[in-house]
Amino acid sequence: MSTRLQVTATPTEETPQPARNDPCPCGTGIKYKNCCGMLNLAIPDEPDRLDLESEFKQAQEALKKNDADGAIKICISLLNQLPGHMRALKMLYHIYRQRNNHPAAEALVRRMVKLTPQKHWPAGELALMLYERGELGEAEHHAKNVVRLSPHNSQGHNLMGMILSNTNRLQAAEFHYRKTLELHGPIGKLCANLAFNLKAQGKIAEADKLYKQAVELEPNNTASIMGWIKLKEANRQIDEAWDLLKKLEVNIPEDSVHLCMTRAVLHRREKNLEDALTALNKANPERTNQRPAFHYEKGDVLDKLGRYDEAFESFSKANQTVLEFGKKKYEEQKSLNMVNRLKAFFVRDRVNQLPKGRPGDHERATPIFIVGYPRSGTTMVEQIITSLDGVTAGDELHFIWNIVAAAPKMLNSRLSYPECFADLWFGENQAALETFRDFYLKKVYQLGILEDDTKFFTDKMPLNETNLGMINLIFPEAPVIHLIRHPLDVVLSNYFNDLT
Repeated sequence: MSTRLQVTATPTEETPQPARNDPCPCGTGIKYKNCCGMLNLAIPDEPDRLDLESEFKQAQEALKKNDADGAIKICISLLNQLPGHMRALKMLYHIYRQRNNHPAAEALVRRMVKLTPQKHWPAGELALMLYERGELGEAEHHAKNVVRLSPHNSQGHNLMGMILSNTNRLQAAEFHYRKTLELHGPIGKLCANLAFNLKAQGKIAEADKLYKQAVELEPNNTASIMGWIKLKEANRQIDEAWDLLKKLEVNIPEDSVHLCMTRAVLHRREKNLEDALTALNKANPERTNQRPAFHYEKGDVLDKLGRYDEAFESFSKANQTVLEFGKKKYEEQKSLNMVNRLKAFFVRDRVNQLPKGRPGDHERATPIFIVGYPRSGTTMVEQIITSLDGVTAGDELHFIWNIVAAAPKMLNSRLSYPECFADLWFGENQAALETFRDFYLKKVYQLGILEDDTKFFTDKMPLNETNLGMINLIFPEAPVIHLIRHPLDVVLSNYFNDLT
């Protein structure tokens, strides 16, 4: 299914508010006053629903006869009379979803979520739609509600697994995938999703077993086989990767982007760059929503071949396509506001006077914070440092950002971050910094990355440089390594990658 951004129409100065009896701009076909323009939405009383029961049964009969247009017409009539009629909303939603009328489907499912906040099904549908569109923050909000409302709902846990994997919270995602397996039992796609997650964590052997199980359960699932091929390639099992690809090729069009990109990756691994470019040139990127990934891959191959103008053109196409899909947007003013607030709060005099966290005897290791702009060299430096005895790689840890999000509540402050740290002066927060330390370190211990001789572990979340003021309060003894690379190199490298 395409993940192209579809925006529900809303009244603006350019698009005046429709008349109340006009069809709603969201595309449902319902009158505006009974759809997005309705102020007081409620589930109708039972007598009102019963009055229209025969009309709803006509919609059901139309659908049984494959007369979706007739069912749509009846549902619209019903909802113009009773805008909160849940069964009509659900039927109309399913029809529009099948027809890929995403704005109308989203408007309907949002109404169902609002009408029945205690039901998990609408929340799950909305979470899935948002996930497919790349709106991961709001998708997570609704997926969490599914799990809250129905803790034993396998779909809710699976949604959480997908969302958390896509936001690089791999251990939490693994928990939800395993919970889904426990509740639902193994199915091919689920095994492949967990395998992908474990591969990203470096648990290659278990990931390989799960991919094998996924393909045995669903032998024709192209995505699972492709994932297994990528695992083989990453593990340098190139011959096995080619064998899997040859079995797949007979069922996939020759110009498939997935097929051509996979061939290119394997050719690149064997240092056959011309063959990689030939494979990519056979692809038809217009037939897939993977166009950004295709253009990034092609740009990388051209760059390595020294064909720099063509490479830059491919990277430009990739970035333009990302913008067209609407998945990523840089919130410049929001970022500038936060930077200015951080600079205003974490000044020398205040930081010197604020309390500092202290190491406890129970702490097993000290973090080393490696910070810098993305693509500045943080990964390379981590590899160098962790080659030393007693230093373990932690990779990119999100736990400092967890503290940023939770700090106002944990400090019982009415202020937001970073101003909430002024409340460290109050008596009730005298143990707060130790609480923050314990929270962070326990999350690290749960990863199982520390060994018996580990004295230090790395946290190379690049944009933790934004949080150095807070880190200095919580871990004043922790070493910080700040990577600075020439701005032109950093900007160009970011341009060559799918980053915001």
